[in-house]
Amino acid sequence: MKKKITVFLIREDHNYGNTLADELSKNENVEKVININGVDKKTKHDNIRSKYLFDSYTIKHITQKTKTDYALIQIKNSRIIPGQFFIERFLIVAQKTSAGIVFSDFYESENGKLTSHSLIEYQAGSLRDDFDFGYFMLIEKKALLKVTEKIKNDLRFSGLYHLRLAISRKHEIFRIPEFLYTVEHDFEPESAGKLYEYVDSKNREVQIEYEKVVTEHLKKIKAFLKPVSKKVEINRMKFEFEASVIIPVKNREKTIADAVNSALKQKTKFNFNIMVIDNYSTDRTTDILKEFSAKDNRIVHLIPERKDLEIGGCWNEAIFHEKCGKFAIQLDSDDLYMDNNTLQKIVDKFYSDKCAMVIGAYRLTDFHLNEIRPGIVDHKEWTDKNGSNNVLRVNGLGAPRAYYTPVIRGIKFPDVSYGEDYSVGLSISGKYKIGRIYEPIYICKRWEGNTDSSLTIEQEKRNNFYKDKIRTIEILARQKFNR
Repeated sequence: MKKKITVFLIREDHNYGNTLADELSKNENVEKVININGVDKKTKHDNIRSKYLFDSYTIKHITQKTKTDYALIQIKNSRIIPGQFFIERFLIVAQKTSAGIVFSDFYESENGKLTSHSLIEYQAGSLRDDFDFGYFMLIEKKALLKVTEKIKNDLRFSGLYHLRLAISRKHEIFRIPEFLYTVEHDFEPESAGKLYEYVDSKNREVQIEYEKVVTEHLKKIKAFLKPVSKKVEINRMKFEFEASVIIPVKNREKTIADAVNSALKQKTKFNFNIMVIDNYSTDRTTDILKEFSAKDNRIVHLIPERKDLEIGGCWNEAIFHEKCGKFAIQLDSDDLYMDNNTLQKIVDKFYSDKCAMVIGAYRLTDFHLNEIRPGIVDHKEWTDKNGSNNVLRVNGLGAPRAYYTPVIRGIKFPDVSYGEDYSVGLSISGKYKIGRIYEPIYICKRWEGNTDSSLTIEQEKRNNFYKDKIRTIEILARQKFNR
């Protein structure tokens, strides 16, 4: 019987690596097991040695060493226990679907306890470089050949990213909703540092390379946009207030007073108000806001008539209110402005750039305002030249976010509590200039009360799938525009 699969394993744990390689090599469908970055010269298995794990060199050598119909590639290092008919199930699905890449769900094991780890479906908008494929990809040899014939030799960090984007242009990427293997490792709490790792300044070189890869992909699928230069007519409409600070809130009795005071202390050359959309709080939040609004008429305390609103819906309540200013400026209910000049800096940016949206930079802190890793998040991956394209790769835009009200009224927020800001930012980026302030003007607090703290796997899946769907919608819109 002809062998169907060549297996490539990441090799860092010598003893364990030998065990897994030996086990898989005995499978009747496996022709050969090859170690990536193997260092044990005594091993009977072949090796691929490279300075970077999945650089151009590694991808090309995987292709050259694959003499079978498929390559099964381990893409993240950990201790793996193959499930029952692990190889066979990958192979059966690949043959039935003719997919270019197949990946599967898996179990995680801690102290002998199994936890299911489901993944999400791949779609056109799954462009973020941290899309979770699990620990294995089964890739069709024909798809590998087509890609590696044209792969550039200078990719040090993004070879695998380039590979899957290129394959996705011609082939389906298929998820098997079955737990085909178990990952053995100790669980550690997700730290804020890890959440924001992709914007760490030391990774800037990595960011630039990934940007080049995604830009090439967008050009090939005809979703690339040339730099947007459309400017808005800032003074075409009259507003009672020049700016409004928008604070959606629900059950933030610990933080809302500090947030409101942060806005009240702003020193500006213009008049502004603070619109707090109180989404039926059940703690002391409403009482605190009533006390504030009784003392200062700049505070507009809104309780919506509707009871089915998420954060996006609360934003819509504010921007369509008659008291909303010309510029709607974000302040989350547990965050703060960096100093008393934040509003002035944002409004000045609107006028200098005649832009439809302004995005700032922020400092990441704990609840007590102690700086935590990575410190300042400035999203320098956004540039005037290519930001509207690179924004489809990254998972966030920065903060605070501010909008020219006539434009955001035309777009409207999706009524969700995750990704609503990213959605409207994508829409604006394809049509209007976005102004950037790269110095920190905002304090983003990470604490147990954050809406994205301690998310379950299911919640993370839902959030990631939604953002991928937003990107899919935007890609389709840009392809339609380019036609």
